[in-house]
Amino acid sequence: MSVNLDDYAELLEDLEPESVALLNNVWPEAVKIFSPRGLDNYLKGTSALRGLGRGRGLVDNWIDEVPMVAKEIGEDVVSDLATTMLTLASKTSGAVIELVLATAPTAAKRLGDAQLFLNYLKFLNTLVAQAPRGVRPMLNKLEILFEQLTLGGLRRWAMWGAHAHRTDYEEQIKYFGLESKESLAVLQKERKGTLFVDIQRRINMYMRALWARDFFMKPTSGDFETREGYKPFIENYFIHLPDAYDNYGDVSAIEVYRAAAAHAAAHLVETKQPISAENINPMQMAMISVIEDARVEALSIRRFPGLRHTWSVLHAATPEMNDSIGDYLNRLARALLDPDYQDDDKWIAEGRLLFAQAQDQLESYQISWDIGVQLAHSIKDKRMAFNPRTDILTAPYLDDNRYFWEFEEFDFNKSITAGYDQPKQVRKHVSVMELANEVEVETAGDDAQEIWVMETEFFPYEDMGISYNESEGKEPVSPPFHYSEWDYQIQLERPDWATVQEKRAKMGDIQKIDEIATQYKREIARMKFLLDAMQPQGVRRIRKLEDGDEIDINAAIRSTIDMRMGMQPDPRIMMRSVRKIRDISVLVLLDLSESTNDKVSGQEFTVLDLTREACVLLANAIDKIGDPFAIHGFCSDGRHDVEYYRYKDFEQPYNEVPKAKLAGMTGQLSTRMGSAIRHAAHYLKLQKSAKKLMLVITDGEPADIDVRDPQYLRHDTKKAVEEAARSGVVTFCMSLDPRADQYVSRIFGERNYMVVDHVERLPEKLPILYAGLTR
Repeated sequence: MSVNLDDYAELLEDLEPESVALLNNVWPEAVKIFSPRGLDNYLKGTSALRGLGRGRGLVDNWIDEVPMVAKEIGEDVVSDLATTMLTLASKTSGAVIELVLATAPTAAKRLGDAQLFLNYLKFLNTLVAQAPRGVRPMLNKLEILFEQLTLGGLRRWAMWGAHAHRTDYEEQIKYFGLESKESLAVLQKERKGTLFVDIQRRINMYMRALWARDFFMKPTSGDFETREGYKPFIENYFIHLPDAYDNYGDVSAIEVYRAAAAHAAAHLVETKQPISAENINPMQMAMISVIEDARVEALSIRRFPGLRHTWSVLHAATPEMNDSIGDYLNRLARALLDPDYQDDDKWIAEGRLLFAQAQDQLESYQISWDIGVQLAHSIKDKRMAFNPRTDILTAPYLDDNRYFWEFEEFDFNKSITAGYDQPKQVRKHVSVMELANEVEVETAGDDAQEIWVMETEFFPYEDMGISYNESEGKEPVSPPFHYSEWDYQIQLERPDWATVQEKRAKMGDIQKIDEIATQYKREIARMKFLLDAMQPQGVRRIRKLEDGDEIDINAAIRSTIDMRMGMQPDPRIMMRSVRKIRDISVLVLLDLSESTNDKVSGQEFTVLDLTREACVLLANAIDKIGDPFAIHGFCSDGRHDVEYYRYKDFEQPYNEVPKAKLAGMTGQLSTRMGSAIRHAAHYLKLQKSAKKLMLVITDGEPADIDVRDPQYLRHDTKKAVEEAARSGVVTFCMSLDPRADQYVSRIFGERNYMVVDHVERLPEKLPILYAGLTR
């Protein structure tokens, strides 16, 4: 169900007016980030912090910063964050708690995982008790610290300072403010080679380039207490990698990350069924794990041969290592991966031979089972005891193999869609009787699991000409259209990034349209005459062709005379009759953002009024000559809500209905132009005309409330224009922005735009432009 801020008026009545104003400003963004349950926790946290009586600053920080925390690592941490703030209230000052909240988005972004963030909150609780004077200076330097330390490193650095300067408060402040040599020395000691958060985007791009799909990765808190760190692992189909790696000999840390991510991805891609752990002992499990690692790596190397080097350089086992079962496991793992590795041990040779003989059967995990059990039996000749805790694989990129030993039901399809497991809203098309007999769930909101849709609006039994939608003030909901957006910074498309919602255009007073037609009667007549003059004149004969449908008698006689006179005759004596027809579809796309409500300089009418007049002139002229045309408009309120209005469609006659819709046209919100162009191109591509033209009329550059970089939407719009061109759609922009020369040519092309310097001349410019483009 949807959550309205007014529902919490009683809970928030004690907030100061400034806090209420801030909450109202943040609310639209919070609604996009939180679920209804998350919003409930967010507002209850606001009320609880207000009840502490520590001032408005604490409440304002909560209102402002918590949505950013939830955006980074999920809303589940909000209740724990509120509990921590209430706990800290009895231990430290309100200023410190404010600072904890102010730096919480930084911590969430650098940690990148909800569990790590909860461990960070526990660490703050401990630090407040042991070094209360050091918390504030540390929080002031938190971004610098997280750029160099993992969470475990930060904890060890902080605990060293807390114990060393337990009673010396001045030194404590210097230590945690990074102002003492001791502090910098311990910082350098705890500093790890490369942090996961710093290279996560690069690893994501590497994985996408290899496997042509996304994998979801999270950092682990392996070194929270020790410097060793956990091994990588796969859980719930998510890849968990250590939050930091050091260089491994001459191999850089980022290469270790690539190897670990690629190996885990190989398990996700190549493991189609789980391996049963029933009726086998720990040593057999260890052997099967080594063979299974080799199996998925061999399958991946078939597709990407370069992975062999990526993985093999991280194996350090040698023939001299023979003190434990673990040594032999590591030697076997290297032998199965690296064909250049020399090892004369009979057991290693047996493993190599069995694996080589199974190369044609690697698609099945049964090979891992069979070879592993056989090797586990033959290694008993070594007469060594097996210890599951110490006899493990030491290559840093290998995971702990819990993924395929899970005893719960394995779902390969779920492994493919991991990370996209949010419940999907279903739109169900039903009949009148189904809708009439179903009990509506009154508490359901925009996040309902099912939305029932009819072909037409639903009217009550006592038909009064007013539908339920109209009587209740609800607009009919159209299916959402999802479009990709181009991110010029990473040079990749963001799939299904923007959502276009088609809205029903409101009706206006048709008298307004008739007045415009009367006012510009002369211009409409002149425009019709101009377009009529461009109409093809039926059948035309094309003469002087070497290959045609019939002989051109006049040309044949001239050629015969030339031959009689001994001259070279003209061979072009054929002609062809061609029927010339006008074959074009036009879509006028209007920018209906808030800026169109501005008045034209020195005039009493607005930009929207001029746009409406220009559309009426153009529509009247085109309608008279019979070209199929459509008039659509758009505005936007963030990437999730690009509103699209269809005032007239191609197959729709230009009568009272489109005219009334044009009369009711309004300007609002922002201008996410790329998504609107993609949606307009979708309708143009359905037309069978030989030539397709999209005419975009706008009064400014692409912009939206959730985009700060002005170049982002410009590049995306340029990409949308290029996509339309590949589909045979010509896009032309008529800009009313006097500054448009700075950007419009880069978006639409040097010859595909016009800047109208005097906006009041738009009604006369648009029809003339149309005549030129459709000639």
